[in-house]
Amino acid sequence: MNEIELLETIKQLKKEKHNWQKKINYIKNKEKILDQQKEYYEKNKEKYKEDRKIYRENNKEKEAERNKKYRENNRKKLKEANKKYRENNKEKIRKTHKVYYQKNKEKLNKNSKEYRLSFIGYKAERVSDWKKRGVISNNFDKLFELYFNTTNCENCNVLLTRDRYNKSSTKCLDHDHKNGEFRNVLCQTCNVRRK
Repeated sequence: MNEIELLETIKQLKKEKHNWQKKINYIKNKEKILDQQKEYYEKNKEKYKEDRKIYRENNKEKEAERNKKYRENNRKKLKEANKKYRENNKEKIRKTHKVYYQKNKEKLNKNSKEYRLSFIGYKAERVSDWKKRGVISNNFDKLFELYFNTTNCENCNVLLTRDRYNKSSTKCLDHDHKNGEFRNVLCQTCNVRRK
């Protein structure tokens, strides 16, 4: 090892020693440092909040990317923390939801009704109902498309209707109750007779 390499190594070791000393000092004085940081934050809370707000507004893309990266890297940790929070604050969450619902009842009911009446909402409701009733399919999208496009009962040829509550002409997805396989799209009357 020549003299220059030796000097570089000594310099590196001193730097590492300095870093370790800083870490050791932090560990020894951790509580004191945290108290100082907390005290500083309390004194300058409004200024700090305002600075953070300005920074976020000026760096929206950077902040979004940072948040996204954090969520990706800490998915499991965040999931556990959220689960723990929900378990420890069930009553608080329930009250918050109740208050929010009472304040926004009309809007929520309107949105819910609009969603149910939309194509996407209708599809989600139908597929969910079929799954609850034991219908088995490899492709529920294709099955829904067949169901949606069928206009007449495949048994009695009556014109099918889409009703919230069952009527004799209400469109039904007939399936085998033993194995869950789809059979036909029928009216309510034919579906009940077939069972």
